[in-house]
Amino acid sequence: MAQTTIAAGIGVLLLMVAATVLSVIFATRGAMATNRPIVEVLHFIGAKSGFIARQFQRHFLVLGLEGGLIGGGLAMLMFGIASIAANMTVGRASSDQLAALFGTFSLSLGGYLVILAQIVLVALVTAIASRRTVNRTLESVE
Repeated sequence: MAQTTIAAGIGVLLLMVAATVLSVIFATRGAMATNRPIVEVLHFIGAKSGFIARQFQRHFLVLGLEGGLIGGGLAMLMFGIASIAANMTVGRASSDQLAALFGTFSLSLGGYLVILAQIVLVALVTAIASRRTVNRTLESVE
């Protein structure tokens, strides 16, 4: 049962990464469409595609970091609250049954480091997806 739960968790994480990539692609395309006249002027006066792509990448990297920090911070907060609540009910029959079924809700330092790694992963995926989308869009303009 534990292996199935771990596999399901990894599957959900992969689906969330795919949803993040698709969301970033659509947001980047929307930003490109909104700023198309500016991008075209920059492109026509000699701005390299790499410069334009870096500007979008930097913008979406910051957005990815903000979103990751909000989500990761809330996850850490929820695990902290769940750990405190579990410690308050230690010794009760219901608490022991919940612990046997789901395990403890406390995270070690390694668990918090994994959440921090996921925050960085979200930011990197966001930046890379936006850069690739901008590069593809600029190739079609040329």
